[in-house]
Amino acid sequence: MILFPAIDLYEGKAVRLYKGDYARMTVYSDHPEEIAADFAACGATHAHLVDLEGARSGETPNLDTVLKIRESTGLFCEIGGGIRSMETVDRYLSAGLDRVILGTAAVQDEDFLLRAVEKYGDKIAAGADIRDGYVSVKGWTEQSGVTLEQFCARMEKIGVSTVICTDISRDGAMRGTNREMYRMLSEKFRLQITASGGVSTLEDVRSLRDMNLYGAIIGKAYYTGDIDLKKAIEEVAR
Repeated sequence: MILFPAIDLYEGKAVRLYKGDYARMTVYSDHPEEIAADFAACGATHAHLVDLEGARSGETPNLDTVLKIRESTGLFCEIGGGIRSMETVDRYLSAGLDRVILGTAAVQDEDFLLRAVEKYGDKIAAGADIRDGYVSVKGWTEQSGVTLEQFCARMEKIGVSTVICTDISRDGAMRGTNREMYRMLSEKFRLQITASGGVSTLEDVRSLRDMNLYGAIIGKAYYTGDIDLKKAIEEVAR
């Protein structure tokens, strides 16, 4: 299993939201590239980046910061947040990002998703942000009416290889990850599933590893020190 320590970006800063609420934002650093350098020093090979402004606007306001992280660390960087056009996909991938994550677009614009997968293959991932069993869209502000299982079945049919699945109710809440949901996904689908939301302890990491998931994202627990990233990376390597 691959660990993806996360950096959420807002106005060029590394921040975290509580359950996706922009009004409950904590700023952790004015220099996100320094956090990414620590990821690498701990042994990480991958990073999960989210442009929180882009999630709202559909633009790429933090592109310069994202590129600074990628170029200064050499980490495999995946980026999500407001990627709703081929122009944005092209901009990120041509600039050197390794994978882009389509969230709202993966739910609401299947033609765009198909074109992106046809052009870029496994450099395209889909994000499933789940609230009360349904996929949320537009920066977690609206519910789509599509269930998690419906979404994953559609992604499998289209040919998407990687799905990042976030339980919004646990994101930033430090309540542990939704193990039952990830176990169901790992058993039912052939997708590369990345767990996100509530990965709060080394026991969470071990549990997800033992499900043979593709990946897990560590967010707030890194910043609070509840998870020692170096130890977590050692755990998944066993």
